[in-house]
Amino acid sequence: QVQLVESGGGLVQAGGSLRLTCAASGRTFSNYGMGWFRQAPGKEREFVANINWHGGITNYADSVKGRFTISRDYTKNMVWLQMNSLKPEDTAVYYCAAELRIQPGTTDGEYDHWGQGTQVTVSS
Repeated sequence: QVQLVESGGGLVQAGGSLRLTCAASGRTFSNYGMGWFRQAPGKEREFVANINWHGGITNYADSVKGRFTISRDYTKNMVWLQMNSLKPEDTAVYYCAAELRIQPGTTDGEYDHWGQGTQVTVSS
């Protein structure tokens, strides 16, 4: 099994930055694609970004392209989401997820493991 724990959320003003961290335990996940999702109050959970097992291919939701960067280090079982130029509409609980697939997808139902989430709040 794989356990994922997110950290790094908090309150930031619009235009600011945050770096989210996801730490994995239990076993290695070098062959897992990794993704970040978010869920705002009253809305469905939505795809934010993913990265394939070797870290060479990434995908981003249109709403975060050019502002967010996903990265990973499988030797340390870590994945990060660097968030720059934050907007109030980025406010949500952010979740780290792992998919047993070399190239992960953008649908939350296909992911195999999930973290507990970390709150990100962006003020105007």
